[in-house]
Amino acid sequence: MSEPTSLHESIVALSRYFAGDENLQATLQTVVDLSQQAIPPAAMVGITMLVDERPATSVFTDDAAPEVDRAQYSSGRGPCLDAFREGDVKRIKSTDFEARWPEFAAAAAKHGIKSTLSMPLAIEDQRLGALNLYATTDDAFSEEDERLATAFATQAAIALGNASAYFSAQELTEGLRTAMESRATIEQAKGILMAQSAVGPDEAFELLRRASQRENRKLRDIAHEIVERAAEGKPPVER
Repeated sequence: MSEPTSLHESIVALSRYFAGDENLQATLQTVVDLSQQAIPPAAMVGITMLVDERPATSVFTDDAAPEVDRAQYSSGRGPCLDAFREGDVKRIKSTDFEARWPEFAAAAAKHGIKSTLSMPLAIEDQRLGALNLYATTDDAFSEEDERLATAFATQAAIALGNASAYFSAQELTEGLRTAMESRATIEQAKGILMAQSAVGPDEAFELLRRASQRENRKLRDIAHEIVERAAEGKPPVER
C-alpha cells in the first residue's frame, strides 16, 4: 500500500483494505496509521476498545498513547470513554485548563499532549470504540480537522465492522488480549527499571522510549528483553 498524502487518499486506501489479507492486529494498526496520515495535527493516534469487557487502548501509533489513556481507564472518565459511550465527538482544547476529565488531562499534559480529539467509531447503533487523536500544541484541531476526522472515523468504523464480522469472536478477543499482554510486559520492564535506577514510572517509561529510539527497535521488544534478562538473573543492559 503506497503512503497516502491526503484525507481522500487515506479514505480510499482504507476502503480498499480487506481484513482477510491480515490478522486482526494488523487490520486495527492500519486504521490508526492511516488516521495519523489523514489528520496532520495528530502527533499520535490510538483506538479505545473493550477487551474482556474492559476499555483498553488496543492499538496505537506511539507507545505513549496507552500510558496517557491509563488515567481515564483507572478513573472511569475521559474523552475517549465518553466518545465511546455517548457516540459524539469529544474535544480538549488545552489539557492545562481541562476541568471535565482532570485525571486524563493531567496524564496527557505530563506526556506533552496539549489537545485531543476523540471520535466515536460506530455503525448505526453498534458502538465499536473510539478513535483518539493527540496533538502536542494547544487547540491543534480546527473545525475543519474535526469534520475531516469525522469523515475518516465513519470509514474506519466500517473497516472495523468488517474486521469484526470477518474474524470470529474468539480471534477478536485473542487479538486484543495480545495487545494487552504487550502492555503488561512494558509495565514489568518499567518496574524493573524503577528498582534498578531509582526512578518513577514516567522516568522509567522515558528510559524505554529513548532505548527504543536509540536502538531502532520496538519498545515492547526492548521491554521483553529487560524482563527476560531479569527472569534469568542476568544483569540488565545499560539503558
